Amino acid sequence: MSYAAKHLIAGEQVQYETKLHWIVMLGHVAMAILLVIVGTGLLAAPWIKMNGASEYSGPLRWAGVASLVAAFMFLIIGLVRREATEMAVTNKRVIVKTGLASRRTVELLLPRIESVVVEEPAMGRALGYGTVILRGTGGTPEMFRQIAHPLQFREQVQRQIAGESKA
Repeated sequence: MSYAAKHLIAGEQVQYETKLHWIVMLGHVAMAILLVIVGTGLLAAPWIKMNGASEYSGPLRWAGVASLVAAFMFLIIGLVRREATEMAVTNKRVIVKTGLASRRTVELLLPRIESVVVEEPAMGRALGYGTVILRGTGGTPEMFRQIAHPLQFREQVQRQIAGESKA
């Protein structure tokens, strides 16, 4: 069950939910691939030749194992980062939760939202991600980067403000 679904108030219903785009995983995946290549190379290549026989160096073998473990950890960290961020539009407010161990939540009541700004770089337009900036009355802007389908998120906020039902 999502954070928003767990924390609904009386008469509130989730109308739209989204997460971070898969693009947030790109750096983690690239680093994991690099570490897998290094780790595999360290484990596969014989390093010391003694008496004509190939032997593996103990420290290099451990470095290879450590590289593979680090690659796995990079992937896990990226997945946790992506899955620990939730964004929801309800019929009464916008809820954004980030973090797992330490959590940050932003909840804006729909009548208090002054503007919803969407910024999409060229690559973001092609792949479907962007930055959403929510500005509440009298508050500072809240910026959320690399959101999947930012235009749909904005549209759902605007629909709820206008009082339209779930599309």
